[in-house]
Amino acid sequence: MKTSVILSILIVLSFLGSARAGDDGFTLFMIGDSTMADKPVHPENPERGWGQLLPMYFKDTVRIDNHAVNGRSSKSFRMEGRWDAVLEKLTSGDWVIIQFGHNDAKPDEARRTVPFESYTENLRRYVKETREKGAHPVLATPVVRRRFDEERRLQPTHGDYPSAVRKLAAAVGVPVLDMTTQSRDLLQRLGHERSEGLFLWSQPGEYARFPEGNRDNTHFNALGATRMCDLAVAEIMAKIPELARHLKTAEEK
Repeated sequence: MKTSVILSILIVLSFLGSARAGDDGFTLFMIGDSTMADKPVHPENPERGWGQLLPMYFKDTVRIDNHAVNGRSSKSFRMEGRWDAVLEKLTSGDWVIIQFGHNDAKPDEARRTVPFESYTENLRRYVKETREKGAHPVLATPVVRRRFDEERRLQPTHGDYPSAVRKLAAAVGVPVLDMTTQSRDLLQRLGHERSEGLFLWSQPGEYARFPEGNRDNTHFNALGATRMCDLAVAEIMAKIPELARHLKTAEEK
């Protein structure tokens, strides 16, 4: 009698485990640069990437695996074998958010790409190889830098890279999170002074990491990363309903 009861319990548990790992269970991978990357959570390290906040928005059935790394371009991320590490784990039904552009314009050969040439081809390969695994690619344009001119007008800093992403997304039928447009609009609404509060600005002695203070208009503090993640989630809700249905409801947050 005891044996049959134990057997029945094991069967039920096995069924429940399968249900949890069924259609609703998948991994959302992220590949990109410092603006998306996870950063050490420490009182003396105020830097955060927007991808670091994304797990808070999704249901527990979604695993977020953030592979974004500071300083990487669409070229160097692959050359360093970081994409191979993602491909090894990528399975059918997973998703991949792809955001490069901040470092693709850097002058060094290891990272530099050309918007409508090598940059586009690099992104195209990421999309193709993601699909070959039965997974779903999502392209994202780079978030803007905080650069205002003397008349307090926000200046573009990414050249043709955002346009190249949009053009490729339309050509291959991939959804695009337009982080360039959304972050630009946010900074313009906040203006020159208030937008400073989203970035790594600090006074001398405020953080041990920056004893002389810091003025960084590219990388985000916790508030900035949260606001950028809000923008990314809003884009997902507007453009990718099949992914958005896995977001937490207001009651679940």
